[in-house]
Formats: sequence, C-alpha cells, structure tokens
Amino acid sequence: MAEGTYVGSVARRLPDKPALIMGESGEVVTYRELDERSNRLAHLLRRAGLRTEDAVAVMSGNAPRTPEVYWAAYRSGLRFTPVNHRLQAGEVAHILENSEARAFVASARHADLLGSLPIPPTMRTRLAFDGAVPGFAPYERLLEGMPSSPLADETEGGAMIYSSGTTGVPKGVRRPLSGRPPGSSIFGITSDVVRRSWDMDEDSVTLIPMPLYHSSGITRLMVAQSLGMTVVLMERFDALRALELIERHRVTHTIWVPTMFVRFMQLSEAERRRYDLSSQVRAVVGSGPIAPSVKERMIEWWGPIISETYGGTEGNGMTVIEAEDWLRHRGSVGRPVFGTIHIVGDDGRELPPGQEGLIYFEGGRPFEYHRDPQKTRSVHNQQGWSTLGDVGYVTPDGYLYITDRKADLIITGGLNVYPAEVEKVLIGHPGVDDVAVIGVPDEEYGEAVKAVVIPADPGAAGPRLEAELIAFCRSNLAHYKCPRSVDFVEELPRQPTGKLYKRLLRERYWAGRESWLL
Repeated sequence: MAEGTYVGSVARRLPDKPALIMGESGEVVTYRELDERSNRLAHLLRRAGLRTEDAVAVMSGNAPRTPEVYWAAYRSGLRFTPVNHRLQAGEVAHILENSEARAFVASARHADLLGSLPIPPTMRTRLAFDGAVPGFAPYERLLEGMPSSPLADETEGGAMIYSSGTTGVPKGVRRPLSGRPPGSSIFGITSDVVRRSWDMDEDSVTLIPMPLYHSSGITRLMVAQSLGMTVVLMERFDALRALELIERHRVTHTIWVPTMFVRFMQLSEAERRRYDLSSQVRAVVGSGPIAPSVKERMIEWWGPIISETYGGTEGNGMTVIEAEDWLRHRGSVGRPVFGTIHIVGDDGRELPPGQEGLIYFEGGRPFEYHRDPQKTRSVHNQQGWSTLGDVGYVTPDGYLYITDRKADLIITGGLNVYPAEVEKVLIGHPGVDDVAVIGVPDEEYGEAVKAVVIPADPGAAGPRLEAELIAFCRSNLAHYKCPRSVDFVEELPRQPTGKLYKRLLRERYWAGRESWLL
C-alpha cells in the first residue's frame, strides 16, 4: 500500500501539519510531535517487557495524550483497550483482568478511581500522565529518556474494545493482527471502504465529538490520522460549541451519535443559524437508532450530506445509506459496504427478500470474543456467518431494514447497555422480588433504561423505593447503565419455564410511539 497510511509516514511528509487540535483549549499537536511521542512510548513499553499481541489498557478522557498512546500500541504490535472512565471500580477491574493487560496508561484526572482498583497479576507497568497517581509511574518523565525514532521491528497492532453486546458482562472484541508493518492497511480497513463510507483524504478536516473510548471515535481518529488529516477533538460534546468549531476550523467531515442530533434540534432557530457550516461535505451518524423525524429535520438543515451507518464493534459488516437514498427508502440503514447480508429464519435457513429474520454478515472482518469461545460460537452459524443479534429484512434491491432486536440490548445515547448486567445488580436488593430491565422510548437518548420490578413488599412500591433502587444500582454500575425510572408491577410476562417475554414487555411502552424500527 502506498506510503501515507499511518502516523509515521505522514510525519515524514507533513511534519508541521496539525494532527490534533483540542476543541476547548486550542492545543495543537503536530504530526512530528505525535510521531515522536508515540515512538517514545513504544520504546518504553518494549523495555517494560511487552511484546506483540500483549494488551495495553488506556483510561483517559479526550485529551492530547490519548492518540499518542493508541498509536504507540498500534505501531508496536500491541492491542490497546480503551477503558470508559465513567465505569465503577468493579467494572474496570473486570476489563483489566479479562483483557490480561500488561500495561495500564491513565490520566491523573481519574486518580480516585485508579486508587481503588485491584491490580491483576498480568500487569507489568502502570503510567499516569497529567499529574501524579500513587502506584503509577510518571508518564512524561519516563518518556523523556526514550528514543524518538521508530522501533526497528514495527508491526501493526490493533484495538480490543470491550463491547456491551447482548448478554452478560462486556466482552473484548478480538481480531487477528496482520503481522505486517504499520501502514499496510488503514487501521485494518481497506482504502475502498474508507472511500465509500467516509470519502476522506489528506485535505479533509474532521471533528470528533464523541469519547475516544467509543469504537466510532477510535476508528475515526485512527483512520483520519492514518490519512494525514487534521482532527479537531472535543473534550466533551456541546451542541453550540460543535457548530462553532465547524465554522472556526472549516471542518469538512463530522461523525455523530443520534443523541447529538437531538441536542442540535433543541437549539433555537437563531442558534442553529449563527454559524457558517458550509465547509461540511459529509456528516455520518451511527452507533444507535435515530428517529426518522429527527433525521429528516437534520437533512432539511444541513442538506444531503448526512449518511447513516449500521454495524458493530465486532466489525463483521457494515451498511451505509446516503441522505437522498434514505429519503426514497425511509427507515432503511442502507446496503453493505463490506460483508454480505443474509437473513436467516429460526430453522437456520436463509430467507428470501422481504421476509424477516436474524441478520447475518458474511465475509466481514473475522473476530472472536476474548476468552469466551462459547459466546463466539453463539453468534456464528455453520456457514461461518456472524450476527449482532438484530432482526430485519432485505428488499429485492438490497436495502436492509431493522425491525427488532432479538437480543435484549439497549442503546442509550450511543452507548450499549446489557439488561442482564443491570438485572443482576437489582435482584440483589432486598426490596426486589423479580425484575426486568428494558429500553423504553426517550426523545433525547433514543432509548432510556427502565426497570420493571415486582417489589418484595407491595406496600413499599412508590417514589421512595424507586429512588433507593436507582441509587443502589449507581453504587455498583456506571450511571448510564442504570435505570432512569422504575415501574412496579404485580407480575412479569414469564413462561412456565421462567423465561421472560421481553418483547411483550417492551410493546407496552413502545405502542403508538415513533420508533427507528419501521
């Protein structure tokens, strides 16, 4: 592949070009600086004993240091695992242990959380930047003595992101490493897919408003910097600030989750018209369901530059639909840009166009769930096709429509939530006799987490117990996973075997409401 497909080769051609501009502080990191810093960390990790295929955990907000850590792991043949700093200590501990991380690089801004973590036996080194953390070595000081030149045996690494999939606890999505020099692919993606999905090149400027522990944020960052683009990174999303940054930096390409579009729609007409957004040529929305009415209003405002994607952290396939196409096929998530779609019935046979079944992809990027062969087998069929657990159909001309999720997954504000994980916590409360956790309609987040509870004492049902259960959940799980509301019932729709009819339960809340499931 031609040179220019990873940060090292870009730095040789365009050393002084901004690789990163921080949206709030305005701090600029050039390609030379990003290249040298990531090289220094690569040498440090190598001296700490890390070798190809080893894992590096990273806990940081959207900070200038974050990309250099990712690139250091990538160019060293390592797997980097971003850790959401909004998680509780037990959730972080699970990821550190399950990933078998041998290094942990973290921001001192999360010192309180870091100090409460047990350290797994696999851990060889811990580094903290932007401040001191007990038990963590000083990142900046150690890097000063490291070479700024590349490792002699650079090889492509990759991300191992923990996906909030369908059941249980988060699973690390592990893909085989290529063993080739960095730059042999565009962060594991072919140039054809980059062109068809995002249409970006070296002269593009992209805004990333989502956190860099999010798979979409990571992929956009690494692909953009592989191509030599300038990335404008928001420390945190704010709708009005995002518009101002598009104007100031003449941003050409943006990426969003549906909740951000809802926040744009909550701005006044005067606020929406305040900034010049004419530099934008492509805006991608994905990572969750988007209400058709919201998408239509955004297309009216921004024009036919909005495309929607459907796929998962697993990377087993992806569809894209452009705005003008979507207006003719309202509600569709488009046609595949990689991976062949198959609709499969309950008997395992492929169904013809127009018939609803489980959506499988064939020929996408191979993956497995780290240390969970049973889970890996459960999402693959005998043909080797894999599924994300969604149900839908394909039209005769190849457009995919999603009609339901066979899995119980909740997508709230672009983040995935396992109902089983939340239910496991709530059933441990003495006031709960039985519980079901589902996603219900929410105008801002698409779906909100709701707990439907049979109380141990029917007389205790009410606002006080509701607040107690929400607080109990928040003491054990990241707040975004916890119910925003609790309903109390006398019974849940269970089979005699105990299996819960969650679809029947969801229908009580979704009936008569606009949904992305058309």
